[in-house]
Amino acid sequence: MKACVLYSGGKDSSLMGLTLKRLGFEVELVTANFNVYDSYIPAKLSAKSLGMPHRVLNLDKKILQHAVNMIMDDGFPNEGIKYIHKEAIEAAALEYPVVADGTRRDDKTPKLNKDQIQSLEARKNVQYINLDSFGFKTINTLVSSLFEVKKEKSNKDNSSDYEVEIRILIDEMGGNSSEIFPEHYQTNVVGLKD
Repeated sequence: MKACVLYSGGKDSSLMGLTLKRLGFEVELVTANFNVYDSYIPAKLSAKSLGMPHRVLNLDKKILQHAVNMIMDDGFPNEGIKYIHKEAIEAAALEYPVVADGTRRDDKTPKLNKDQIQSLEARKNVQYINLDSFGFKTINTLVSSLFEVKKEKSNKDNSSDYEVEIRILIDEMGGNSSEIFPEHYQTNVVGLKD
């Protein structure tokens, strides 16, 4: 069965992709993009290092614009990122019978709640899978035995998260994305361990 994993190139979405592949799914790693910046490139490189197919899911820039407006109004990114993630999942559900992501138990955003998941599965007749029963420590234990990773300060050239295009659009609109998004580190998968 064909499965899409919304993919950032990070350890969580890589774990989901590899898990589904080993369970026998025909996995395609998919990175959302709004054609503001080629933020999918780090994810494409991570997918290649795993030997898994990757594609870009081109989404309407209006989705990004709406999310940026939410973020600028709130002064905080969570609700805007949740909105983009929900829209990306909805778009993927039009093409794939199984839609997955790397969200885990202790994630706050992006994340669908139980009601949103049940609604998605009923409306789109899809299966949705995430890492909700796994916490940060468990993910790190699993990842350390499976993947070679690189951790560095997050920037637009090493991240495929929604944040990249959000930040660019905020700055283009005269805002200051550095006031909204704290400095943080990005972990990218660069290969499988032997």
